[in-house]
Amino acid sequence: MEVKIGVQHAPREIVLESGQTAEEVEQAVADALSGKAQLLSLVDEKGRKVLVPGDRIAYVEIGEVTARRVGFGAL
Repeated sequence: MEVKIGVQHAPREIVLESGQTAEEVEQAVADALSGKAQLLSLVDEKGRKVLVPGDRIAYVEIGEVTARRVGFGAL
């Protein structure tokens, strides 16, 4: 699952590949935005934890990982 997180007052977005389902990521985002949790906490595929303050989240984009096409057919 590819997750992109926009952070207020930051020029770049955070992009990570997570092993969590879309529903789990959505619930974590909803908890952070509603104030149930102060931090949005996600774990990427390498086991690293990403923490973002809930009040600094600008947007979250949740999508499937797309396989990169290689070769002449990719044109």
